[in-house]
Amino acid sequence: MTVEQPAPVKSSREGARSLWIERAGQAAIRTETLIPLQPSQVTVEALFSGISRGTESLVFHGRVPETEFERMRGPHQEGEMSFPVKYGYAMVGTVLDGAGDLAGRRIFCLHPHQDRFRIGRQEVHVLPDALPPERAVLAANMETALNIVWDAGVLPGDRVVVFGAGIVGLLTAYIVSRIGGAEITLCDISPDRRDIARALGLPFCEPSDVPDDCDVLINASASPAALANALAHAGFEARIIEASWYGETMVEIQLGRAFHSKRLSIVSSQVGAIAPQRRGRWTFGRRLAKALEFLRDERLDTLISGETPFAAIAAAYGQILESPETLCHRIRY
Repeated sequence: MTVEQPAPVKSSREGARSLWIERAGQAAIRTETLIPLQPSQVTVEALFSGISRGTESLVFHGRVPETEFERMRGPHQEGEMSFPVKYGYAMVGTVLDGAGDLAGRRIFCLHPHQDRFRIGRQEVHVLPDALPPERAVLAANMETALNIVWDAGVLPGDRVVVFGAGIVGLLTAYIVSRIGGAEITLCDISPDRRDIARALGLPFCEPSDVPDDCDVLINASASPAALANALAHAGFEARIIEASWYGETMVEIQLGRAFHSKRLSIVSSQVGAIAPQRRGRWTFGRRLAKALEFLRDERLDTLISGETPFAAIAAAYGQILESPETLCHRIRY
């Protein structure tokens, strides 16, 4: 299957509309003027963007610690975490002009929710053939999942448990399932996630049924209880990956019992840096390109949990972030 690319279109307006978080718990659409097009830039008209519930919820509710304001800055973010702020990082659009051979191509880039914008040519990534733009909004989450699997060091035959069937946990388990002989189990407190796991071919369990003697255990749930469960079911010298981000929440962890005798390792994973064992050979561009390739599987459409027109997103944004049913919510422009 080849996805037909539209003919190049020239940009005819210099204005744009963007989603801003005005204060904790309140969003609004603002109108702004685009900067003049530079020789190194392209103009992009948005098709879809994806709401990343975990991170965007922390930003929306003002739960990002002040010490993390700079590290948490998104590409092309405007404003500050102390509000108002323009945030978001999963954008799919069409290149309009200023790009030569890129004009008319459908692309993915890291940019806040906005209907039209200008961005450096090197920052846009052309969608692979057979990847519909509607599904490409998952690219940023898939890139995060890929980095988690790298940090986890999963090898063929490993017994692996992923805690948390949110969007990142589901994509992490999906990648692990493609590693030869790996025994993957996805664990979540909600039995409703069983059907979503089944659609991706992933074995599912509830917290009381986690298998013992695991080689790798990945916590993508932002739940201290899941981290405790991982410690309880880890095998000798197992590797535990903490992929959650807790914001300002303090987390207690049980480092007594068998933690030392089993020689367990707890490793953090964060997408802002490429996993150490890949860093010498992989760039951010190469990693994102691979994430886009992984998205060609049509089964991943099940991870889009809803869609809202951009014109209505300000009023709906808070409810989308609060809903436990939200995986990746798509904004249509």
